[in-house]
Amino acid sequence: MAAYQNSPVPITDAEAQEIASTTLVPSTPAAAAAGFSAKVVVNKVKGNLVFHSKWAELNGAMGDFGTYIPIVLALTLARDLNLGTTLIFTGVYNIITGAIYGVPMPVQPMKSIAAQALSDVSFGVPEIMTAGILTGGILFVLGVTGLMQLAYKLIPLCVVRGIQLAQGLSFALTAVKYVRKVQDLPKSKSLGDRHWLGLDGLVLAIVCLCFVVIVNGAGENKNRQCCDVVVGSGDDDLGGQKRVESDDRSRSRLRKVIFSLPSAFLVFVLGFVLAFIRRHEVVHEISWGPSSIDVVKFSRHAWKKGFVKGAIPQLPLSILNSVIAVCKLSSDLFPEKDFSVTSLSVTVGLMNLVGSWFGAMPSFQGAGGLAGQYKFGGRSGGCVALLGVAKLLLGLVLGGYLAHILKLFPVGILGVLLLFTGIELAMCSRDMNTKEDSFVMLICTAVSLMGSSAALGFLCGMVVYVFLSLRNWTRDKPLSTIWMQKSPGQV
Repeated sequence: MAAYQNSPVPITDAEAQEIASTTLVPSTPAAAAAGFSAKVVVNKVKGNLVFHSKWAELNGAMGDFGTYIPIVLALTLARDLNLGTTLIFTGVYNIITGAIYGVPMPVQPMKSIAAQALSDVSFGVPEIMTAGILTGGILFVLGVTGLMQLAYKLIPLCVVRGIQLAQGLSFALTAVKYVRKVQDLPKSKSLGDRHWLGLDGLVLAIVCLCFVVIVNGAGENKNRQCCDVVVGSGDDDLGGQKRVESDDRSRSRLRKVIFSLPSAFLVFVLGFVLAFIRRHEVVHEISWGPSSIDVVKFSRHAWKKGFVKGAIPQLPLSILNSVIAVCKLSSDLFPEKDFSVTSLSVTVGLMNLVGSWFGAMPSFQGAGGLAGQYKFGGRSGGCVALLGVAKLLLGLVLGGYLAHILKLFPVGILGVLLLFTGIELAMCSRDMNTKEDSFVMLICTAVSLMGSSAALGFLCGMVVYVFLSLRNWTRDKPLSTIWMQKSPGQV
């Protein structure tokens, strides 16, 4: 054996050249570092895009549509937003963010800018895009300079939870309105009570709601297994016991099949089927091909109005909900991943600094979308990458004509998806264990909801938090030690 191990193996000249070419050490350290880093990046991207479960990731991709479709559709119908361009750019954003972060990081339209555009007739596409460019530029600067990281360290968790709870409850209340009332999305108005029956009736929404609850439950990580039941004892009951065990295995398999159904995906497909049934002529009217992508022309007035009425109201929401809250929620849901507010801020900034020039709706990474996709099974970057590919294909194949199909989509079904998104986001606040933290969180939530402003709620929450901190600091200290800056011994 020793002679076999030490005996030389003859190698031909061709084989020697091949081995030398595959094991050749790079001539320079820079080349070695470049090869190593490129390999690491490729492996990381592959790992980030790997599906944990094909059906679960597909189902999770549907979790963001409850917020995405109503806003984008309303702006397309009311303000002539280029839906095809928006789908193409947001699809690319989804693919990139999925590859970078490895979690179902969403891409959502900026809600404050959208609300301003829907409420103000003079706030058109140029103003929407300038607001997105300016908001993105400020977020990019905050990320590059490290100021966003400083804000993340200074803002207490209870205030962040208050913003998340307010956003989650806002989504849930909007979802209930979508289910109960007939909606005019372009005008953001409710037209009256929804009928019980019909292709967009209350019964349909309630059935979809019950179906999602049965399949997904409250969001447990693992479904409870059927208990093993043993009936009878002794040799005489052995046959009966085997039959009971067989029945238990059959029920367990049935439960496993039901609980693994992609509920959100099936509900969404049902919505599309009903949309075509409501007006089947739309199939013959389809216009194939992408929308034209043109550079938007901006006037000085558009820059001014976009900054004052669009960027300024949007900035607090973007900083709190799109960067800080998303970073905290991502760390909560995926503790094994490493997230940075600097990276998130720079990513959101670059998305809008690029896409808004071509008419793509200003976008950010909202905590609600992340909670919704996680709720329905999204666990990897492949979830949003798959969604991005779907958006990209729809933008290239159907372009802006997709709006004619989406306006037939049952709004009640969108309300069901949005309801679970809001509840999942609101449930993130359940980790407030002390009364003081809960107090600050609820004040922040109440002011945010009643004032319809996350910035106002954040400001009130920070003020209350500072007052409580000062109160705790001054506890058991004489007033003279506080105002005269004396120690208790000197007094």
